[in-house]
Amino acid sequence: IWWLDPELTYGNAKPFVFTQGHSVCNRSFFPCFDTPAVKCTYSATVKAPAGIQVLMSATQSSYVEEEGVYQFYMEYPVPAYLVALVAGDLIHADIGPRSRVWAEPCLLPTAISKLSGIVERWLTAAESLYGPYIWGRYDIVFLPPSFPIVAMENPCLTFIISSILESDEFLIIDVIHEVAHSWFGNAVTNATWEEMWLSEGLATYAQRRITTETYGAAFTCLETAFRLDALHRQMKLLGEDNPVSKLQVKLEPGVNPSNLMNLFTYEKGYCFVYYLSQLCGDPRHFDSFLRAYIEKYKFTSVVAQDLLDSFLNFFPELKEQCVESKAGLEFERWLNATGPPLAEPDLSQGSSLTRPVETLFKLWTTEPLDSVAAASSVDLTKWRTFQTVLFLDRLLDGSPLPHEVIKKLSECYSSQLDSMNAEIRIRWLQIVVRNDYYPDLYKVRRFLENQMSRMYTIPLYEDLCTGTLKSFALEIFYQTQNQLHPNLRKTIQQILSQGLNPLPAIDTTAVTTDTPAMVLEDKVSEATNGAISLRDVNVSA
Repeated sequence: IWWLDPELTYGNAKPFVFTQGHSVCNRSFFPCFDTPAVKCTYSATVKAPAGIQVLMSATQSSYVEEEGVYQFYMEYPVPAYLVALVAGDLIHADIGPRSRVWAEPCLLPTAISKLSGIVERWLTAAESLYGPYIWGRYDIVFLPPSFPIVAMENPCLTFIISSILESDEFLIIDVIHEVAHSWFGNAVTNATWEEMWLSEGLATYAQRRITTETYGAAFTCLETAFRLDALHRQMKLLGEDNPVSKLQVKLEPGVNPSNLMNLFTYEKGYCFVYYLSQLCGDPRHFDSFLRAYIEKYKFTSVVAQDLLDSFLNFFPELKEQCVESKAGLEFERWLNATGPPLAEPDLSQGSSLTRPVETLFKLWTTEPLDSVAAASSVDLTKWRTFQTVLFLDRLLDGSPLPHEVIKKLSECYSSQLDSMNAEIRIRWLQIVVRNDYYPDLYKVRRFLENQMSRMYTIPLYEDLCTGTLKSFALEIFYQTQNQLHPNLRKTIQQILSQGLNPLPAIDTTAVTTDTPAMVLEDKVSEATNGAISLRDVNVSA
């Protein structure tokens, strides 16, 4: 349960509270069987002060104003982690026949302009693929930047971090991913957290089928290429033999299942589901299977064998061919082998969008650097967001770059990137930091002074502290720590404390920018995994 003072909201007017149950946190909210294997209906009575709007992930609600009491009822069985509550200075607007958006008053116009009319389009596309939407309403609430993940698929009421509103393409993908969870994850749920891919891999596959229907195959292939790049980056970081790269991860006693959330859950799971769809020869045949799968198992929890048995029974010709035992692509190997996916999708339909990225990257990384004129003629403002972040991620992978290259990159693109969304800017600023490019460091400071979100602060602080700029990071943190949620503040303090002796507490109210000391909490024994891993796993639940 996250309690926020008014200063941690956008409006700075009223306190705010929200819950985040995934994966095993709701045991601290109410007594429950906190496992996805158990589902039940629920009702709730909530009393709140006047002027505070309360919402829950429920199909029915009512409000008695004179008593300040809200009543909620979820008529369909859900696992405990999908019970969610939010309360604060929230107002709403309808954006479709069965959807409304909730946000703080200062954010509502932006939310309306970004989502009005298109959520219904996504729902209709999803229904055409996977059958009726069973939850009644599909509402969205935008939460303050303290929300610890990007989005959460609470039934009837998707939670999304407000910070993502400025990044249109990421917003589209995040909401469609949560729409897909209405079928995969919410209606049919993984019975154990060791098989989280059953929700995330299937939801990612469904998300991409929906985007293909609504935005075309090229856009879907571009987004997939961006995510698979991130998967391989994370694999390089963790090592191919790391057990967390299995789809069926062994959950040791005392380990929080949320620690197993990584890109393998999403992208390796997606690749397996995509492989199954290819065995059918036509994705529409696989859509028919998934509709039957949802109808058979809705409101229950399943294991991987339920999915695979249903698949082989639905396609008896594939069962006769023993596709589950095909050499090198055995279903059992997909589930239990470490390392990369055994097969990846053909993304050639996205070449019109990915080829310019590859060409530009090659111009900047091929020695000698004699193609600056050609490279500088590329106008990144004309690119899609996923093209730009794919390009910047690949430059990040190659950092540190030769000084001449980073200098020319800044001359060509820095002013263009300044006007772009935070998903793009943070990547450029990470390049600045990893290359110790001092002329653009002031932009890093300006960015961190205006960000309160974990996903836009942690990667930069980690990069700053990995290199030679820790004192610069300390200085910025001193100036901004009071605008950060205590949980985020503690995480950054842990990053800053790596390699330092514990320092005595001092009066932070008297700190100036040139103060050399730093208030640090007790050091943690676990080192952070690095900015790349944190950024890349910061995906929607």
